[in-house]
Amino acid sequence: MTQTLLSINGLTKAYPGVVANDDVSFDIGVGEVHALLGENGAGKSTLVKMIYGLVKPDAGTMTLRSQPFAPPEPRSARADGIAMVFQHFSLFEALNVAENVALGMENPPPMRDLARRIREVSETYGLPLDPYRVVGDLSAGERQRVEIIRCLLQDPKLLIMDEPTSVLTPQEVEILFETLRKLSAEGTAILYISHKLEEIRALCDAATILRLGKVVGSCIPRDTTARDMAEMMVGSSLKTPEPSNRTLGDVALDITGLSVASPSEFGTSLKNIHLTLQQGEVLGIGGVAGNGQDELLAALSGEIRSAPDAIKLNGAPIGHLGPNPRRALGLLAAPEERLGHAAAPDMSLTENALLTGSVRKGLASNGFLKWGATQEFAEAIIKAFDVRTPGPANAARSLSGGNLQKFVIGREVLQDPKVLVVNQPTWGVDAAAAAAIRQAILDLAGGGAAVLVISQDLDELMEISGRFAALNEGRLSDIRPTDTLTVEEIGLMMGGAHGMEVAHV
Repeated sequence: MTQTLLSINGLTKAYPGVVANDDVSFDIGVGEVHALLGENGAGKSTLVKMIYGLVKPDAGTMTLRSQPFAPPEPRSARADGIAMVFQHFSLFEALNVAENVALGMENPPPMRDLARRIREVSETYGLPLDPYRVVGDLSAGERQRVEIIRCLLQDPKLLIMDEPTSVLTPQEVEILFETLRKLSAEGTAILYISHKLEEIRALCDAATILRLGKVVGSCIPRDTTARDMAEMMVGSSLKTPEPSNRTLGDVALDITGLSVASPSEFGTSLKNIHLTLQQGEVLGIGGVAGNGQDELLAALSGEIRSAPDAIKLNGAPIGHLGPNPRRALGLLAAPEERLGHAAAPDMSLTENALLTGSVRKGLASNGFLKWGATQEFAEAIIKAFDVRTPGPANAARSLSGGNLQKFVIGREVLQDPKVLVVNQPTWGVDAAAAAAIRQAILDLAGGGAAVLVISQDLDELMEISGRFAALNEGRLSDIRPTDTLTVEEIGLMMGGAHGMEVAHV
């Protein structure tokens, strides 16, 4: 029997209108890799925030190494050996690696000693890092290494990881897993949160499943299929997205020699992008985060302007047009950053429906808003995409990440776009919601729309797209039929194997 490291007993946390965690109990063993699974809004984030000292439980207790454990703040949790790698990086791009690591330490040593320690630890665990490189120049995978090394320097007993592979290539995922297995063998327990269930099966020793704040089951992942785990999470059978029979039509979007500078100092400029997108087609664009995905979406949405002829919609040049004129013509976009870019956090869902829907849904006339029609549009999105919220008057920030994602995607899909460009459509979304969003994309294409899906989820791109290309350092690889590609070939394309016959590398 594995010795228990952390025991969670009856943890409960309620917020106005919702019980986030309801009498949650389970144990994590020394050196165990333990998965925490659940739909969006199931209570995973609240639970790990209580373990890490960010949230105080209303009821229940925890014991760490058989001693009472109730951290009042993260500093206390870290002192007791709890470390956490968050889904969103908390790094300063203008500082170097060592300076960022020092900011996360209570009493950092002299910079030279810290740099030496970073090199030692990073090489020991197969995650080599140059402590003097500026973070803004690092890839997403390298930035995650900074976060992990910052945690490992604390010599943690429990490492909490939230969606750690969402920005990694397949090759980087395998390196990370080797590191986690090494940590586990040395006695470090890992609490692992991910919606990628095949990864859970490959890595984790045990899994606890949450649904609506309650523990509804547990399993040994390697002995459980991904579908069975997904159905335990949602409490019902899972539908697999199915493409409708469709024939490709005329070219809807034609990009020729698109080159634009990134508005961010640490962004990636686009370099001579060429692609065509036909009516009824789903084209997948893969790549590690930070290789020009945000810039590509901004250039297509109209947030970044280009030469008029660089982008053509149904044969008409639109590179010089802003977002609203492009929307009027039928080109819609949903960016990756849902809170702050795709949606205004403090505005209601009705107001957020108005922000992008006013043009195509006719929600304003002669300077006056049609509030009733706008509210009906928001309610239609909530119903069609099963957005879990009390109603359209709720603020965007009150929704879980996955439910806000469903609202953002639904808002664009229900506007009947001719071309839809979406970045990370199912990022941080549970299996059932992801399947629903992918089906909506396939149905949209089945109705004759052209869809460009930018995603770091390769399984997603292989499932819904007919052709695939990869972005690397702002350059687009050759476009290939997805049914001719292996995961290894895709990884090479994402890593920059442009202009070469990837299949024979």
